[in-house]
Amino acid sequence: MGKFDNAANRGVMKIKPYIPGKPIEEVRREYGIKDIIKLASNENPMGPSKLAVRAMAKKLGEVSLYPESSAYNLRNALAMQLNIRKDMLVFGNGSNELLNMLAQAFVTPGDEVVFSTLSFTVYQSAADMTGGTAIMIPHKDFAHDIDGFIKRLSDRTKLVYLCNPNNPTGTIISKQDFEKFMEAVKPETIVALDEAYFEFVDDRNCPDGMQYLSKYPNLVVLRTFSKVYGLAGVRVGYAAADPEIISIIERVRASFNVNMPAQAAAEAALRDKAHVEKTLKNNNDGKKYLYAELEKLGIEYVPTNANFIFVKFPANCNVVFEALLKKGVIIRPQYDNYGRITIGTASQNKRLIAALKQVL
Repeated sequence: MGKFDNAANRGVMKIKPYIPGKPIEEVRREYGIKDIIKLASNENPMGPSKLAVRAMAKKLGEVSLYPESSAYNLRNALAMQLNIRKDMLVFGNGSNELLNMLAQAFVTPGDEVVFSTLSFTVYQSAADMTGGTAIMIPHKDFAHDIDGFIKRLSDRTKLVYLCNPNNPTGTIISKQDFEKFMEAVKPETIVALDEAYFEFVDDRNCPDGMQYLSKYPNLVVLRTFSKVYGLAGVRVGYAAADPEIISIIERVRASFNVNMPAQAAAEAALRDKAHVEKTLKNNNDGKKYLYAELEKLGIEYVPTNANFIFVKFPANCNVVFEALLKKGVIIRPQYDNYGRITIGTASQNKRLIAALKQVL
């Protein structure tokens, strides 16, 4: 026990720090390898849009000034693209910050925060940080068990996190299950629909959260510029919801939380439709290739609607992870024999498969 443990917020002391995908530089230091590919954090292997890079560069000479806290230009462009009101948007330093802001804005000690056992780990830390009681619903076939969610709802349920497509499994909640859940949940319970990977979905039975905002005032839809737009390094996310919910979230949002180059990059990225199409084509082609090669290797996988694949190795995932690191390939271990692999470029995918053949 540390000498300041008793002084710390009890909720904070319950939090297990988030462990991101192993950085390339760290692997270089530890293993002395120069040629490394990272398929661990679901980053866009195509990189960012050139329009976004140029937009950031133009703003670098102005970084002695604070950014426009309202993200005025980005807000206008995004509202127009989504066909929603400008006051239905709030921006964050990545959607990760917004997940925490939701808990800060709506959860008090003793309130229940509900999410799946096999989903994004930030939901747990958001609940702990605010003194909420985390209620974890066991997954069903690597997906959300919506009936299980409905059965566990109570008068104390204040916030529900639904990840669609789900991270780390890539599975979806169907339109029917989503609508069934929204009809079952109390109108005053906030439902956070985390759609960080929405743009990669190719299943028509996956709901588009934006289409439900007018029907369900308690719904908050979260998306990010980190994945399909390739801007993970500058951190821009957004939430769309009823203006009353947005006004409450704004009370806990830190001023200037999205920096000036990031705002410019996100606005420019919205205009580069060709880059998004290129990213999606690479992802679909890579998915087909990896499915076929994983099957040849006898590695089980969960069909995905995202830019990563949840796999089951014939050995403990940490053993496979360490062996791949020595080959200069970084993936993301999960638990037992399960791991998550980001879909890379064609050359990266081929290198991954070659390394797997060697280590397995």
